[in-house]
Amino acid sequence: MPPPPAGRSTAKVLGIAAGVVGALVVVVAGVVVFSNGAAGGFPEAKYRMTVPPELVDGTYKLTQDLSDSAGREIVEENRSRANVRDPKAVVGQYAGQGEQEGSALVVSGMYGRFRNPATAREHMMDGAADAQGAGVAVPARDITLPDTDITVRCQVLTTENGAGGVRSNVPMCAWGDDNTGASVGVVTDENATQEPEAVDLDAVARTTLKVREEMREPIA
Repeated sequence: MPPPPAGRSTAKVLGIAAGVVGALVVVVAGVVVFSNGAAGGFPEAKYRMTVPPELVDGTYKLTQDLSDSAGREIVEENRSRANVRDPKAVVGQYAGQGEQEGSALVVSGMYGRFRNPATAREHMMDGAADAQGAGVAVPARDITLPDTDITVRCQVLTTENGAGGVRSNVPMCAWGDDNTGASVGVVTDENATQEPEAVDLDAVARTTLKVREEMREPIA
């Protein structure tokens, strides 16, 4: 097997991702803070979310399932909100495999029955931007990729890591629908340190849609 590309630092990238977990957990609170008190009933519960052992066709392997710890806090915070019914949370950290070794993916989401979910992704991005230690490097924008009718909202944050105060990029996207919503952060050795404007947010959007496809499943 050939050596990994020059400059790859698995420990560095995974350390960045570990620091992002807390920010993404905070973001999920924004899933339900939208159109509070709006009229209308709640949708039927047709979908739920799982934390599979692998994501993106096996590219990422689960390293931590935080659904019973950080996820419990998310549920308690959102249980009494007017636009939420039957909330449950999923939070997972994944490490890249094979050619993606050294990369990391963090997903933090919630499922249940959500009223007026159209603005969920906006609030998740706003929540991430307000997280302690985070700054907005590339403002949030909606992305609808070809051959799909699903829109995700994406941005690039920066976060400070380590005693040396090194700034690193945190590219992330979010989706929201009647039953599910989640933020997905994807950190690689390339996008963590390149100029924020050069980060390929379309690629992060594609990964986010794949995560949605693999984590979201019909309720039997």
